[in-house]
Amino acid sequence: MEPRIWLIAGPTASGKSALALKLAEAIGGEIVNADSMQLYADLQIVTARPSSDDIARVPHHLFGAVDAAEGWSVGRWLGAATDVLAQIASRARPAIVAGGTGLYFRALTQGLAEIPSVPEEARRRAQADFATMGEDAFRDRLAAHDPEAAQRIASGDRQRLTRAWEVFSATDTALSAWQAAATPMLSRDIWRAVALEPPRDALYGRCDARLDAMVEAGVIAEISALVARKLDPELPIMKAVGVREFSAYLRGAMPLDEALTLAKRETRRYAKRQTTWMRGQMGDWPRISEIEPELQWRQFIAVNPGLTP
Repeated sequence: MEPRIWLIAGPTASGKSALALKLAEAIGGEIVNADSMQLYADLQIVTARPSSDDIARVPHHLFGAVDAAEGWSVGRWLGAATDVLAQIASRARPAIVAGGTGLYFRALTQGLAEIPSVPEEARRRAQADFATMGEDAFRDRLAAHDPEAAQRIASGDRQRLTRAWEVFSATDTALSAWQAAATPMLSRDIWRAVALEPPRDALYGRCDARLDAMVEAGVIAEISALVARKLDPELPIMKAVGVREFSAYLRGAMPLDEALTLAKRETRRYAKRQTTWMRGQMGDWPRISEIEPELQWRQFIAVNPGLTP
């Protein structure tokens, strides 16, 4: 029996959206977003959200559905995604959950931990320590007590770093340990998964080409509109790759070619972190090693021999 839910994970620019679309058309499915930045309505170009043409071809859910000022957590996404998956099931249609946010997939397949509430004083101390110590020293201290979180959390993600430390300091238990004790939201018999892991050079080349295309498509105007909102810089949307670099250009801090070069570098680094995370957290998921769409589809069929599109 074919699964009711398909999970397609992969780093940025790996082709997961195109693969999800092809699968959805082949089996009559609906696509659910599992990318933390594609949630937000404000950034379509820089987050490479599906185009209006793609959305017209099959139903898409949780793409551009949230205002940037809301700052959704993993738990809030999980609640919304669970509701959407139930609605799709009620229509007797398969769902394809696609994206690059590993924590979203882990929340679905492993659950979210019921972490005790953290006192406000612990939050304040964590913020003050980060400001005093700097990110590198703060991360090193966290690594001594929660090495998994210290390795997993991206560079510059102050919010998640301080969250991991405040949980440990308040509970004397690592955030990663709390998460490991969670209950899966999806029973194992209803989902099947693949992780895209194309060759690094090919992936990086596609990352660079995508950034060039974004500039041509009007990403500067998009970032300018976001900056004009004067949102809290700690909101998730303000950490989207490209926002900091193109914002610097808009402030006159650097020329556009330098901002583009830095955005390309950060995109490649982000893709590397995503791939590293998948290797550690999704090691048992079948791999798609191709990067060209038709070859990816053939490999997808090969690793899912029971699929009957």
